[in-house]
Amino acid sequence: MKEFTFLKTNKKTPRLGFGAWQLGNTEFWGYMAYDDGVGLVKKAINSGIRFFDTAPGYAAGMSETIIGDAISGKEDQIIVNTKLGHMADGSTDFSVSSLEEQIYESLERLKVKSLDSVLLHNPDMSILKHETDHFEELDRLKEEGLIKAYGVSIDTYEELEAVIEHLNVDVVEILFNIFFQEARPLFKKAKEKGITLITKVPLDSGWLTGKYNENSEFEGIRSRWDIETIERRAKLVQEIKNITKDDNVTKYAIAFIMSFDEIDLVIPGIKNIEHLENHIEYQSYKLPEKFKQAFIDLYDNHIKNDPLPW
Repeated sequence: MKEFTFLKTNKKTPRLGFGAWQLGNTEFWGYMAYDDGVGLVKKAINSGIRFFDTAPGYAAGMSETIIGDAISGKEDQIIVNTKLGHMADGSTDFSVSSLEEQIYESLERLKVKSLDSVLLHNPDMSILKHETDHFEELDRLKEEGLIKAYGVSIDTYEELEAVIEHLNVDVVEILFNIFFQEARPLFKKAKEKGITLITKVPLDSGWLTGKYNENSEFEGIRSRWDIETIERRAKLVQEIKNITKDDNVTKYAIAFIMSFDEIDLVIPGIKNIEHLENHIEYQSYKLPEKFKQAFIDLYDNHIKNDPLPW
């Protein structure tokens, strides 16, 4: 896999990263034992994956713990991107005074001396408009060597626009996939500011794998979708299959994101060895321009003016 150097860490990574929200989960998205999680991360590393996206709120801190144990002895090769604001105990704390303590807690779980990248995890607009002192505090922690880079994890056009206009961050993690292209017009401006762009939720919580249809039933956080939303998403997935003449939607969903040169990393959630092997295979697939344009047209004509609920 072709690699690039991630910011000033002197660490190299391919554009395909590892979304680690599911590591250690015991309540939602299926049970994953600790040993299975460690084994999966080690397999990913041996397969060339170097970038892992996690957060304290993923599996009540177990995601960070599993990654920390799995990368032991290889810390100088691995990039870990974690987050601030949503705590391991399920509480939320975006106070400036808590940032250093949150970083020390992540350092302990990850068993490293410095965090490669930390993101404020869906902060409110006042923070994104630099009406607070969060980034001055992060600058201080960066100077002390506790973190190497910082940024924000956000969802919308308005949020990315505020970041570009008001902040000087290293990293932005943005919601982007075939069904959520709202932020696309701002990618060029983000890159002109020197921002490293990471795309999250690339498979729309599983819809862009093609495995769901109008009869699918959901539990946990995915139970938020009502019947109308499920039926609408199912029709859109079928449109993708009609365009590609292929039921393997995952390959095209990842390739669509990879087709944007402004995007540095994509972080699909990887739940098992099969997912891992498939993503490694698909990341080298070059999307034909006719498919890229068709996916843009699908969004512009059927979603843009009537956005899907997340």
